[in-house]
Amino acid sequence: MYAKRRIMTAVKGLVCALLLVVALFPIYWILAMAIRPTSEMTGHISIIPRSLTLEHFTQLFVERGFGSSVVNSLQTTLISTVISLAIGLCTAYIIARSRFRMKIKKPLTYWILLVRVLPPVAFTIPLYTMFSKMGVLYSKVPVVLACILINIPLIIWFMISFYQDLPVDIDQSAQIDGATEWQLFTRIILPLVLPGIAAIAMLSFMYAWNEYTYSIIFVQTPRNYTVPLTLAVLNTEDNLTNFGLVASGGVISVIPITLFVIFAQNYLISGLSSGAVKE
Repeated sequence: MYAKRRIMTAVKGLVCALLLVVALFPIYWILAMAIRPTSEMTGHISIIPRSLTLEHFTQLFVERGFGSSVVNSLQTTLISTVISLAIGLCTAYIIARSRFRMKIKKPLTYWILLVRVLPPVAFTIPLYTMFSKMGVLYSKVPVVLACILINIPLIIWFMISFYQDLPVDIDQSAQIDGATEWQLFTRIILPLVLPGIAAIAMLSFMYAWNEYTYSIIFVQTPRNYTVPLTLAVLNTEDNLTNFGLVASGGVISVIPITLFVIFAQNYLISGLSSGAVKE
């Protein structure tokens, strides 16, 4: 019996190790391609690089100006995420905790979700016409507004359930103590739903950072290119075989979103554990 249990444990460990290797191999391969010389990318490519180089990263930032694309992506992502959270959190709170005279809460929430369910390409023509009349097609404003349009319905739909799970007694106790609606929302409600805010902030940040559809349609000048758009332009007919350049750009593009996820995950874990133990 003991031997059989050890065999089963070993088998489970091997299966987990195999799944881990399969999941992490793409990350390893893109990193290996980024630090591998171009001469090793012809013919048979070994799994382990025989020599290491940083020429692809140097070429990417010095010759291709990839640093400006990273700055553009950070600007559009952070601005759209902050604005989306500010609007979405307040709207979700009003829908979840307020009483409407007419029965419009369910239709309103489903209408908001419909904006997120529709494919992004469905909004391209009206948004392009609107941005063209506004004269902002040659700036980063269309990308920011498009990300806000997509992220706000997701934030509202996601946060409504968190607000509804909170007992109404919290609101009544705060109002008895003299708290205003704004103080109730900022000082009591938001700290209680911090895990939900951290989770939806990660999703919003990842979508805005990886946004490609609206960028390729609305961004007209190379100086406003974001990271996904720049990576797509690198893989042209002239640079079709320069996989190291594209791989190095992919490695750089993963770093900011990884740091943000780690930062938000700390708040997610702290929020989940804050109410785990009752005194």
